[in-house]
Amino acid sequence: MGNLGEAARPLRQRRFRLLWFGRVASAIGDAIVPVALTFAVLSIHASATALGGVLASFTIARVVFTLAGGVVADRFSRRTIMLGCDLLRAAVQAFIAVMLLTHHMTLAAFIACEALFGMASAFFGPAADGLVPQTIDPGELQAANALLGISRNTLNVFGPAVSGLLLWVAGPGYVFAIDAASFVVSAAFLARLDVDAPIRAPLSSFGSELREGFREVTSRGWVRAPILGFAISNFTLASFLVLGPLVFITHFDNAKQDWGIVSACGSIGAIVGAFASVKLAPRHPLYGAFISTTLLAIPIASLAEPLAWEVIAIAWGFGMGSVALANTWWETTLQRRIPEYVYSRVRSYDILVSFVFMPVGLIAFGPLTEWIGLEHTLLAAAVIAAVTNLAVAFTPAVRAVTRAPEAAAATMAA
Repeated sequence: MGNLGEAARPLRQRRFRLLWFGRVASAIGDAIVPVALTFAVLSIHASATALGGVLASFTIARVVFTLAGGVVADRFSRRTIMLGCDLLRAAVQAFIAVMLLTHHMTLAAFIACEALFGMASAFFGPAADGLVPQTIDPGELQAANALLGISRNTLNVFGPAVSGLLLWVAGPGYVFAIDAASFVVSAAFLARLDVDAPIRAPLSSFGSELREGFREVTSRGWVRAPILGFAISNFTLASFLVLGPLVFITHFDNAKQDWGIVSACGSIGAIVGAFASVKLAPRHPLYGAFISTTLLAIPIASLAEPLAWEVIAIAWGFGMGSVALANTWWETTLQRRIPEYVYSRVRSYDILVSFVFMPVGLIAFGPLTEWIGLEHTLLAAAVIAAVTNLAVAFTPAVRAVTRAPEAAAATMAA
């Protein structure tokens, strides 16, 4: 109970409380939609190609517009951007709900809607992350980020189960209607949020703003090295997600059930890691983050000559816990050390890496396995993950970053 009270401490502050309620409201809808989306698309066009096209339209739109989202969030009111994105996403999900309930939905409409949804999400992400320091006292910033992580990971555990129940009771159209309502609720909380409008530099061209954000990334070794590390880690992490089910089908009798337990352990590990990040504040947060995420290599390696599925489940739980812990330290360090006026652009480059290299890995590991074999592929991915995270951890610029003073650099003008 002590940890729970510690994690909830940032909710005492009204501004963050409103932001948190808004984020949780929209996340509830998001957590129940993926399962419903899969079955809704397959009910219209029962093919993997159709489902892949719909999912790809979201990912491509988010990748294409993420950097633009960072530029816009550094130029205009982040609260207003989030409000607009919530209302657009509510309209998109409401349209899908009506079309499904009236049996008029088409594959082309799904692709267009997911592209619009991905675009709105690309603008929402950098603005939402940049708004957190404006709603919380500097001393509570890490706890606030940890609470957002706890909420997100908890919803990801229960969302699919709730979605399955709703699909059984009502159907996918109603799930999309609930998601649309969740964005309206989020917008209502954001509308009540009053934050100070920070001073912005004079407007310049879009290209200049984008280049300035890129210079802010590349000029800081402690930002540059971690983003490269995330790119490689996300790529190798895909090996576990793609090849894990194949290993379980080949080596374990109750493959579906056992793999489901492994996935659940990962989600539970992420929640535990987020809780741990409330109190753990190492003197060298980025060094600690990347030492922690070397644990990702263990579950990947455990698949190569597969250990008992229970061991794989525990290893995956520790791996996901290390990611949740590291994410809180990374996001808090960025918010404290990157000047506020350019933060969203830096964060957009960071987000872009995650959305590009994970899908690349998901596509690449199948052919790689056919080329060099399953065991060699997994062992190579595990070694690369461990070496990459250790190399980033011991980069001088990363090791030099210490816990920032309470007066956050990110809240100061350039």
